[in-house]
Amino acid sequence: MAADNKDTMIVPVLPLRGLVVFPKALIHFDVGRQKSITAINKAMKRDQMIFLSTQIDATNNDPKLIDVYTTGVIAKIVQVLKQPENVTRIVIEGKFRAKIVAPVHDPSGLMAEVQPIPEPIMDHDDFDTALMRAVKKEFEEYIDISPQIPSDIIFKVALCKRAGELADYIAANMALDYQVKQEILEIRSPVERLKDVLDVLINENYILRLEDEINRKARMRIDESQRDFFLREQKRVIEEELGEDDNPSEDAEEYAERIEELKLDEKSADVLLKECRKLMKMPFGSQEASVIRTYLDTVLDLPWNKSTKDKIVIPKLRKELDRTHYGLEKIKTRIIEQLAVKKLSDKQKGQVICFVGPPGVGKTSIAKSIAKAIGRNSQRIALGGVRDEAEIRGHRRTYIGSIPGRIISAVQSAGSNNPVLILDEVDKLASDYKGDPTSALLEVLDIEQNNKFVDHYIDIPFDLSNVMFITTANDLGAIPAPLRDRMEIIEINSYTREEKFHIAKKHLIPKQLDLCGFTAAEVKFTKKGIYYLIDFYTRESGVRTLERTIASILRKCAVKKLEDGVETFKIDEKEIETLLGNKKYLPDTVSKKDEIGIVNGLAWTSVGGELLPIEVAIMDGTGKLELTGSLGDVMKESAKIAINCIRSHADVLGIDSEFYKNKDIHIHAPEGAVPKDGPSAGITMATAIYSVLSSKAVRHDVAMTGEITLRGKVLPIGGLKEKSMAAYKHGITTVIIPKLNEPDIEEFDDAVKENINFIPVESLKDVLSIAVIDPIKVSEREWNKTRLPSPSANAPVARMTQ
Repeated sequence: MAADNKDTMIVPVLPLRGLVVFPKALIHFDVGRQKSITAINKAMKRDQMIFLSTQIDATNNDPKLIDVYTTGVIAKIVQVLKQPENVTRIVIEGKFRAKIVAPVHDPSGLMAEVQPIPEPIMDHDDFDTALMRAVKKEFEEYIDISPQIPSDIIFKVALCKRAGELADYIAANMALDYQVKQEILEIRSPVERLKDVLDVLINENYILRLEDEINRKARMRIDESQRDFFLREQKRVIEEELGEDDNPSEDAEEYAERIEELKLDEKSADVLLKECRKLMKMPFGSQEASVIRTYLDTVLDLPWNKSTKDKIVIPKLRKELDRTHYGLEKIKTRIIEQLAVKKLSDKQKGQVICFVGPPGVGKTSIAKSIAKAIGRNSQRIALGGVRDEAEIRGHRRTYIGSIPGRIISAVQSAGSNNPVLILDEVDKLASDYKGDPTSALLEVLDIEQNNKFVDHYIDIPFDLSNVMFITTANDLGAIPAPLRDRMEIIEINSYTREEKFHIAKKHLIPKQLDLCGFTAAEVKFTKKGIYYLIDFYTRESGVRTLERTIASILRKCAVKKLEDGVETFKIDEKEIETLLGNKKYLPDTVSKKDEIGIVNGLAWTSVGGELLPIEVAIMDGTGKLELTGSLGDVMKESAKIAINCIRSHADVLGIDSEFYKNKDIHIHAPEGAVPKDGPSAGITMATAIYSVLSSKAVRHDVAMTGEITLRGKVLPIGGLKEKSMAAYKHGITTVIIPKLNEPDIEEFDDAVKENINFIPVESLKDVLSIAVIDPIKVSEREWNKTRLPSPSANAPVARMTQ
């Protein structure tokens, strides 16, 4: 022990976890931390003195001096014993209180300069004597109540003659929280310390008496339950004699035999056998026995080892899919590719495919057809509006009425461990205080993890890796990114007019004829009649409304047949108007002559492509721009870009370069109640603006779509297939498309490709040369000599502020 002066000393510091040592206490404990072992070794090399202080946070594994209480005990190491696994057991004897004055730097361990706290020596008065007697009496009661305290301690307490010594000894031998002991250790006055110990003793005795009362009542209840058990056993014997017994032991043995037959992994089998043993010990009529039976029945009914054999014959599969669904080539090709690979190799596990598309295009029905075509069982799980996580992962068996989740229930209903599970409307899952079912699906739809899927009710792993998951969604953006990443997305576009015609002719009309009790000879739909229904009585992306409309016509025919005796019906345009009334949707009007300032644009909507005429008018004014027709922000920006593009090329286009100062421009998209947005009308608006400024007409048989840049370049857009159908429907013969969209032409309907001339363009110069009558010929060199428009004199100027 090194001392700088007579009052302080420098000693190693040993932090204690959850342990407080008092003066004159002889205790032993194990030390495992390297810093603590180093402190012990240092003390043994000096004079065996060490400073013991309790950690403020017992969970801290690497405490510093600031992490321990400043008040502790200087102790002497009496014995050091080496234990296995690098553990050292030490026996120490507390000497006197001390406090940390200053830290001492030592890289190998904790060292500190400490100052001893002397114990005041005071003469006892009558109050002190009475206080000591009260404490000893309370401590005797504490020993009587507390069973873990050795009774010989009371003898040692009687030997304590001073208040401080008595307080320290009792505090050291009581089962108290270490913070309470530390508070007692830090009190310097012996009398005050003893008062604090008395308060703690009285409180502990009160709590121990309460515990004893609670235990006594619990034993009484146990005695009553034993009596009930005895009476139930008597009743069970009587029932057996009468032949009305319900033997849990026999049931448990039957369950155990079924578990052994399943040949599950060892851990899962142990869990189920444990439930069997619990059932065996259940008394007759026990409610818990019924819960265990339900659980075991549910688990054992699962198809652990039952699977169907895939019938994969690619030509037959393709033929079956074509028979049940018209179009949907992307889906059919993807499924056939996957099954062809599975035919060649069994190493590939189940796949997760997501069909994304508008309502009514056949996402769910083709999923069912896929399962039927390959000979697998299928189950549909409707996820729309599901908010509770337990719907996916099941309810824990601790709850009354708990059941497995929808995934396990669907597998059980399918009867095989490799079914096709159709998760319908996965984008409409919701979350609330009960959990997030979308997150619960992450494990289900991860082919790397779902081989050990644990349902909360089943509580043992079930292999879902052989299941083929097919999910459907209307809005891809509504699916969270982590869930979307686990699925292969296949987008389904809305049906074109031609596709709807073929679907109605080959599938919808025969189906409804059969449902309504007609034959094909009794009711005949003409080709023009089907087109008439599609064009004027439905406006949708799928074919649900078309099917309902066909069903409505057949119902009216059924009434006529029974009331008026009509035997045959020819459903043409005239008959449709007679049965259904006036047209619900009027066709978009297309000008039959070339006009100035009117250009045919093409737009994509959720119900297919539409013709979107753009009208532009100019008036004398001060350069104002007016945009109407319920345009979105992106479309408004496209209009501004189109104007500035025309301004930058005004010289080569032969128009007034000062038009932005002396002309007001009004751009309008008809059907103002319908919201419109997107950049694909850029070249349409630019062409219309040029037309009014140059007083040159635009061809009425030309439509166009494409995004435009300030330099006049034409950028690619989406939804071109639907837009092409809109052009075909309205008799457009020429469609201008972006050059980068040229590969999309291969996906167009054959009728569209035969009747429309698609012209790919790269710049606005090309667009104007095709669409405008008598255009100015501009060379590539002249076109590229553009200047960006300067701001007008009355235009606001943006300034950067500090």
